[in-house]
Amino acid sequence: MKNQSGPELSASDAEPAVAEPLGGTAAFDASGDRSVMPSWEELVREHGDRVYRLAYRLAGNAHDAEDLTQETFIRVFRSLSSYQAGTFEGWLHRITTNLFLDMVRRRNRIRMEALPEDYDRVPATDPDPEQIYHDANLDPDLQRALDALAPEFRAAVVLCDIEGLSYEEIGTTLGVKLGTVRSRIHRGRQALREHLAAAGKMESRQVGVVE
Repeated sequence: MKNQSGPELSASDAEPAVAEPLGGTAAFDASGDRSVMPSWEELVREHGDRVYRLAYRLAGNAHDAEDLTQETFIRVFRSLSSYQAGTFEGWLHRITTNLFLDMVRRRNRIRMEALPEDYDRVPATDPDPEQIYHDANLDPDLQRALDALAPEFRAAVVLCDIEGLSYEEIGTTLGVKLGTVRSRIHRGRQALREHLAAAGKMESRQVGVVE
């Protein structure tokens, strides 16, 4: 009589697959267990490129991006003991973006305090090689257009259209309401379109500026 029970399983087929143990920041992120807290070297090795890429796109130049990256990892490393298990990458986004916004506010305050009352604005000079340098294949024209945005709009557009965060994640990162996120992204994209159109680049630079 034919066996109607289906194909026989070997011992190896019957054994459930054993998941490989998590390591590095993944293990810490999953549990929040301080015994698997990542070292400085693990943090930089696993997340250095991502943090620098975000910092460069926000700051628009290598010098500030390096400073922001360093400050981000210092802030992260000092705060590991109080980290609540969740989304480690989201935490990095939030710290990097907030440090960038703090840097801009601090510089603006210093600049305004240092200006004489009879100060007249001078025309902007041509960008130097560092300013037109682009990271991770981001088009130089698009980077310059991003640099021209107000910092709050730039952060929202970069997080949404380049880093791929949802509106909810951006709201958490920036500490603002969903409606504010939508408004900043809409206005930032509009400003990007206007900047690229004025530069005659609109037809070939559509990434990240289409509603």
